[in-house]
Amino acid sequence: MKSELAVLDEFIRSKGLRHTHQREEILNIFLSTEKHVSIDELFKLVKRHDKRIGYTTVYRTMKLLSESGLCGEIDFGDGILRFEHKYGHEHHDHLICTKCGAFIEVMKPKIEELQERLSREHGFTPMRHRLQIFGLCKRCS
Repeated sequence: MKSELAVLDEFIRSKGLRHTHQREEILNIFLSTEKHVSIDELFKLVKRHDKRIGYTTVYRTMKLLSESGLCGEIDFGDGILRFEHKYGHEHHDHLICTKCGAFIEVMKPKIEELQERLSREHGFTPMRHRLQIFGLCKRCS
């Protein structure tokens, strides 16, 4: 399995872009967080390491990471786009509390099997999918 940096480097070169220290720094900081991070949250973390990296650079780099498959974009229904690790991580779905905003990552092979069977039955070739269930967590219900 290639390193995340190698995946990014290969991807940006295929787009005719160049490898920069700023992109590498943003990638490393993103990879050091194991949470679903917004652009604002990531920008604050990046600023602690390098005050010269601007908000737009963080935003554009995260879009590149998403396009390259290194991370996924997710919206928990609050209008804030967040990013989560994708490369080298197992697929999972989310249960999202509409009251407190808490979320639970879940993975059930039977749900994945059902989605695959539904696709086959309809001659559909899935490219990606996302399951988000909104409701109340144990604490809020």
